[in-house]
Amino acid sequence: MLQAYAQHPQAFTSSVAERAALPLIWWEQRLSDASRAAEVVLGVRRDDHLVAAVGLGFDVREKARHKATLFGMYVAPNARQQGLGAALVQRALACARSRVDVKLVQLTVTEGNHAAQALYERHGFVTFGLEPMAVAVGNDFVAKVHMWRLL
Repeated sequence: MLQAYAQHPQAFTSSVAERAALPLIWWEQRLSDASRAAEVVLGVRRDDHLVAAVGLGFDVREKARHKATLFGMYVAPNARQQGLGAALVQRALACARSRVDVKLVQLTVTEGNHAAQALYERHGFVTFGLEPMAVAVGNDFVAKVHMWRLL
């Protein structure tokens, strides 16, 4: 994932430096398969290397626990165009459906990332807004397209 943050800084809200400074336990906790984990990260490994990943965050607040947030989608360049992104989105949606309270999944995608936006649209996500200046990348800013879908 540090490779993803470095190669595509406009796509992620966190920076390489922020994530690299986190202890290993933080990363390991995101891989929990506990049925009520606050975050779940799914991945695809090939030859002992992570080549694709996506996460789901679950809101625990009473008035917002019906929402899950898809985050951190990444497919390594050498693994693209092989259906891994679609498989991860499908698996993330299945994971969200397994939570009784969850009724919808939301996400953001960097404006102009047409391939990612099309992937999400193929899985039923629709745009509901645009957040200008959502992420600062150096002295520049990128906008984020907000999308959602019912389960």
